Amino acid sequence: NPNNYQSNMVLSSPSGRKLLIDCGSDVRYSLLTAGLHYREITDIYISHLHADHVGGLEYMGFTTRFDPECGKPNLYVADALADTMWENSLSAGMRIIGGRECTIEDFFHLERVGGEGAFEWEGIRFELVPSVHVEGDTENMLSYGLFFDVDGVKVYLTTDTMFTPDALGRYLEGADLIFHDCETSLHATGVHPHYHDLVALPPHLKGKMWLYHHEETDVLNPLKDGFLGYVKCGQSFDLMAIGRALSEENVRRRAQRQGAG
Repeated sequence: NPNNYQSNMVLSSPSGRKLLIDCGSDVRYSLLTAGLHYREITDIYISHLHADHVGGLEYMGFTTRFDPECGKPNLYVADALADTMWENSLSAGMRIIGGRECTIEDFFHLERVGGEGAFEWEGIRFELVPSVHVEGDTENMLSYGLFFDVDGVKVYLTTDTMFTPDALGRYLEGADLIFHDCETSLHATGVHPHYHDLVALPPHLKGKMWLYHHEETDVLNPLKDGFLGYVKCGQSFDLMAIGRALSEENVRRRAQRQGAG
């Protein structure tokens, strides 16, 4: 809706490197609103090939290539998506430059990641979590979420997924912080969990879950229903501070248990 951009995120490291997690069609505007320049984006991860997650790569590829002050970004993508991403999403606009035929490597340092593998960025291991996003007659569209640990904070980012809590239970249970896609529309599409699906989850899961990819609504109250809340456009999360708070809470709980014993 007019008050939100697409569900793309930036992870910033203390060294200054920035990992853009998904790169939707409106990325040129969302970066500007967030006070960021395309030159600052050193790395990009693509979870799946819907335009709200991959449609901005042409902009990023051209602007970085023809800017002499900008290096070529690293591009991480599941190996199963890499060729289709170029052939079906990018090559129509990017294949020919000055009479020369290009490949994706002319614009990005491509890092193919095994479908159930992982990649490392700034000392952080990102595990790819494949999940069904759209069911088809002959094959399903997968989206590759991310599970990673920053200073002891285990984070699960679903990207886009159908409501399959049993299939993803290991990641939901293992995470300290969950960013979960969520529909709030009147009519559920089935390709994202609806709010009414997620609200039925156990309290200990909802209590560590931020909801994103939602429509604007004043009817539902995520805080009252036990969630951490809706992610707002431009909202920031200090994972190191969250890690310190978790450590302090764990120390307090251990002390309580010892006192009770």
